[in-house]
Amino acid sequence: MSNFAKNAFSVFARATEDYHKTDHVDAPINNPYDPALIDYTLYAKNWIDAVQWHLEDIIRDPQIDPVEALGIKRRIDRSNQERTDMVEELDTYFRRRYADVTPLPDATINTESPAWALDRLSILALKIYHMQAETSRTDAAADHIAKCRAKLDVLLEQKEDLISAIDQLLADIEAGRKYMKVYRQMKMYNDPDTNPVLYGAK
Repeated sequence: MSNFAKNAFSVFARATEDYHKTDHVDAPINNPYDPALIDYTLYAKNWIDAVQWHLEDIIRDPQIDPVEALGIKRRIDRSNQERTDMVEELDTYFRRRYADVTPLPDATINTESPAWALDRLSILALKIYHMQAETSRTDAAADHIAKCRAKLDVLLEQKEDLISAIDQLLADIEAGRKYMKVYRQMKMYNDPDTNPVLYGAK
Protein backbone atom coordinates (compact mmCIF):
# COMPACT_ATOMS: atom_id res chain seq x y z
CA MET A 1 0.00 0.00 0.00
CA SER A 2 2.80 2.38 -0.82
CA ASN A 3 1.64 5.95 -1.41
CA PHE A 4 -1.76 5.27 0.19
CA ALA A 5 -1.49 8.42 2.32
CA LYS A 6 -0.32 10.52 -0.61
CA ASN A 7 -3.38 9.41 -2.58
CA ALA A 8 -5.59 10.00 0.46
CA PHE A 9 -4.34 13.57 0.75
CA SER A 10 -5.16 14.13 -2.93
CA VAL A 11 -8.71 12.93 -2.28
CA PHE A 12 -8.99 15.14 0.81
CA ALA A 13 -7.71 18.15 -1.14
CA ARG A 14 -10.20 17.49 -3.93
CA ALA A 15 -13.09 17.29 -1.47
CA THR A 16 -11.93 20.52 0.18
CA GLU A 17 -11.76 22.28 -3.19
CA ASP A 18 -15.18 20.93 -4.17
CA TYR A 19 -16.75 22.09 -0.90
CA HIS A 20 -15.47 25.61 -1.47
CA LYS A 21 -17.08 25.85 -4.88
CA THR A 22 -20.25 26.73 -2.97
CA ASP A 23 -18.70 27.30 0.48
CA HIS A 24 -22.04 26.52 2.12
CA VAL A 25 -22.60 24.09 4.98
CA ASP A 26 -25.86 22.86 3.44
CA ALA A 27 -24.51 22.28 -0.06
CA PRO A 28 -25.19 18.70 -1.21
CA ILE A 29 -22.21 16.40 -1.52
CA ASN A 30 -21.52 15.08 -5.00
CA ASN A 31 -18.98 12.35 -4.35
CA PRO A 32 -17.16 11.61 -7.63
CA TYR A 33 -15.77 8.23 -6.57
CA ASP A 34 -17.15 4.73 -6.96
CA PRO A 35 -18.82 3.70 -3.66
CA ALA A 36 -16.91 0.41 -3.88
CA LEU A 37 -13.58 2.25 -3.57
CA ILE A 38 -11.96 3.47 -0.35
CA ASP A 39 -11.58 6.87 -2.03
CA TYR A 40 -15.35 7.27 -1.77
CA THR A 41 -15.14 7.04 2.03
CA LEU A 42 -12.10 9.32 2.16
CA TYR A 43 -13.91 11.98 0.14
CA ALA A 44 -17.02 11.73 2.34
CA LYS A 45 -14.82 11.95 5.44
CA ASN A 46 -13.22 15.21 4.35
CA TRP A 47 -16.58 16.66 3.33
CA ILE A 48 -17.83 16.11 6.89
CA ASP A 49 -14.68 17.79 8.20
CA ALA A 50 -15.12 20.75 5.84
CA VAL A 51 -18.72 21.32 6.87
CA GLN A 52 -17.82 21.08 10.54
CA TRP A 53 -14.89 23.47 10.06
CA HIS A 54 -17.30 26.11 8.79
CA LEU A 55 -19.94 25.40 11.41
CA GLU A 56 -17.22 26.10 13.98
CA ASP A 57 -16.57 29.44 12.23
CA ILE A 58 -20.26 30.36 12.16
CA ILE A 59 -20.90 29.59 15.82
CA ARG A 60 -18.10 31.98 16.85
CA ASP A 61 -19.92 35.00 15.39
CA PRO A 62 -20.31 37.30 18.44
CA GLN A 63 -23.64 38.52 17.05
CA ILE A 64 -25.14 35.07 16.50
CA ASP A 65 -28.64 34.45 17.82
CA PRO A 66 -28.39 32.15 20.88
CA VAL A 67 -31.12 29.85 19.58
CA GLU A 68 -29.32 29.51 16.26
CA ALA A 69 -26.05 28.88 18.10
CA LEU A 70 -27.63 26.05 20.09
CA GLY A 71 -28.92 24.46 16.89
CA ILE A 72 -25.44 24.67 15.35
CA LYS A 73 -23.82 23.23 18.50
CA ARG A 74 -26.11 20.22 18.31
CA ARG A 75 -25.34 19.88 14.61
CA ILE A 76 -21.62 19.92 15.44
CA ASP A 77 -22.21 17.16 18.00
CA ARG A 78 -23.93 15.04 15.34
CA SER A 79 -21.10 15.78 12.93
CA ASN A 80 -18.52 14.67 15.49
CA GLN A 81 -20.34 11.37 15.84
CA GLU A 82 -20.49 10.91 12.05
CA ARG A 83 -16.78 11.73 11.84
CA THR A 84 -15.97 9.15 14.50
CA ASP A 85 -18.14 6.52 12.81
CA MET A 86 -16.38 7.13 9.51
CA VAL A 87 -12.93 6.85 11.07
CA GLU A 88 -13.95 3.52 12.57
CA GLU A 89 -15.22 2.44 9.15
CA LEU A 90 -11.78 3.23 7.71
CA ASP A 91 -10.07 1.24 10.45
CA THR A 92 -12.36 -1.69 9.73
CA TYR A 93 -11.15 -1.50 6.12
CA PHE A 94 -7.53 -1.75 7.26
CA ARG A 95 -8.25 -4.59 9.67
CA ARG A 96 -9.84 -6.58 6.88
CA ARG A 97 -7.02 -5.78 4.50
CA TYR A 98 -4.39 -7.03 6.93
CA ALA A 99 -6.44 -9.83 8.49
CA ASP A 100 -4.11 -12.51 7.09
CA VAL A 101 -0.90 -10.87 8.31
CA THR A 102 0.75 -12.67 11.22
CA PRO A 103 2.53 -10.18 13.49
CA LEU A 104 6.18 -10.89 14.19
CA PRO A 105 7.07 -12.00 17.75
CA ASP A 106 8.45 -8.55 18.55
CA ALA A 107 5.68 -6.60 16.77
CA THR A 108 4.47 -3.47 18.53
CA ILE A 109 1.28 -1.48 18.51
CA ASN A 110 1.15 2.13 17.37
CA THR A 111 -0.14 4.99 19.51
CA GLU A 112 -2.92 5.62 16.99
CA SER A 113 -4.60 3.58 14.30
CA PRO A 114 -4.12 4.26 10.58
CA ALA A 115 -7.57 5.82 10.29
CA TRP A 116 -7.05 8.28 13.15
CA ALA A 117 -3.79 9.33 11.51
CA LEU A 118 -5.75 9.84 8.28
CA ASP A 119 -8.25 11.90 10.26
CA ARG A 120 -5.41 14.28 11.12
CA LEU A 121 -4.37 14.35 7.46
CA SER A 122 -7.90 15.31 6.43
CA ILE A 123 -7.92 18.22 8.88
CA LEU A 124 -4.47 19.19 7.66
CA ALA A 125 -5.80 19.46 4.10
CA LEU A 126 -8.35 21.98 5.38
CA LYS A 127 -5.74 23.92 7.34
CA ILE A 128 -3.52 24.18 4.27
CA TYR A 129 -6.42 25.35 2.09
CA HIS A 130 -7.47 28.06 4.52
CA MET A 131 -3.96 29.21 5.37
CA GLN A 132 -3.22 29.47 1.65
CA ALA A 133 -6.34 31.63 1.32
CA GLU A 134 -5.04 33.89 4.08
CA THR A 135 -1.80 34.47 2.18
CA SER A 136 -3.82 35.66 -0.83
CA ARG A 137 -5.96 38.23 0.96
CA THR A 138 -5.84 41.76 -0.45
CA ASP A 139 -7.53 43.31 2.59
CA ALA A 140 -4.96 42.13 5.15
CA ALA A 141 -1.83 43.84 6.43
CA ALA A 142 1.59 42.78 5.18
CA ASP A 143 2.60 41.36 8.56
CA HIS A 144 -0.53 39.17 8.61
CA ILE A 145 0.33 37.83 5.16
CA ALA A 146 3.93 37.15 6.22
CA LYS A 147 2.85 35.30 9.37
CA CYS A 148 0.41 33.18 7.39
CA ARG A 149 3.03 32.34 4.79
CA ALA A 150 5.35 31.15 7.55
CA LYS A 151 2.55 29.06 9.05
CA LEU A 152 1.73 27.64 5.62
CA ASP A 153 5.34 26.52 5.21
CA VAL A 154 5.10 24.61 8.50
CA LEU A 155 1.79 23.03 7.49
CA LEU A 156 3.24 21.89 4.17
CA GLU A 157 6.22 20.35 5.96
CA GLN A 158 3.84 18.66 8.40
CA LYS A 159 1.88 17.28 5.45
CA GLU A 160 4.97 15.58 4.01
CA ASP A 161 5.96 14.19 7.41
CA LEU A 162 2.48 12.87 8.16
CA ILE A 163 2.11 11.26 4.73
CA SER A 164 5.48 9.56 5.20
CA ALA A 165 4.59 8.41 8.72
CA ILE A 166 1.23 6.96 7.68
CA ASP A 167 2.70 5.08 4.74
CA GLN A 168 5.48 3.75 6.99
CA LEU A 169 2.88 2.59 9.53
CA LEU A 170 0.92 0.76 6.84
CA ALA A 171 4.13 -0.83 5.53
CA ASP A 172 5.00 -1.96 9.06
CA ILE A 173 1.54 -3.48 9.60
CA GLU A 174 1.73 -5.25 6.24
CA ALA A 175 5.15 -6.68 7.12
CA GLY A 176 4.06 -7.74 10.62
CA ARG A 177 6.34 -5.27 12.40
CA LYS A 178 3.29 -3.47 13.80
CA TYR A 179 -0.18 -4.72 14.61
CA MET A 180 -3.39 -2.79 15.00
CA LYS A 181 -6.45 -2.89 17.19
CA VAL A 182 -9.66 -0.96 16.72
CA TYR A 183 -10.95 0.61 19.91
CA ARG A 184 -14.42 2.07 19.49
CA GLN A 185 -14.59 5.60 20.80
CA MET A 186 -17.69 4.93 22.92
CA LYS A 187 -18.67 8.58 23.12
CA MET A 188 -20.76 8.65 26.27
CA TYR A 189 -22.34 12.09 25.87
CA ASN A 190 -24.26 11.00 22.75
CA ASP A 191 -25.60 7.85 24.40
CA PRO A 192 -28.89 8.24 26.30
CA ASP A 193 -27.86 5.27 28.45
CA THR A 194 -24.52 6.73 29.59
CA ASN A 195 -25.09 10.52 29.70
CA PRO A 196 -26.59 11.21 33.16
CA VAL A 197 -28.35 14.33 31.92
CA LEU A 198 -30.15 12.25 29.30
CA TYR A 199 -30.99 9.17 31.31
CA GLY A 200 -31.85 11.33 34.32
CA ALA A 201 -34.46 13.11 32.25
CA LYS A 202 -36.35 9.90 31.46
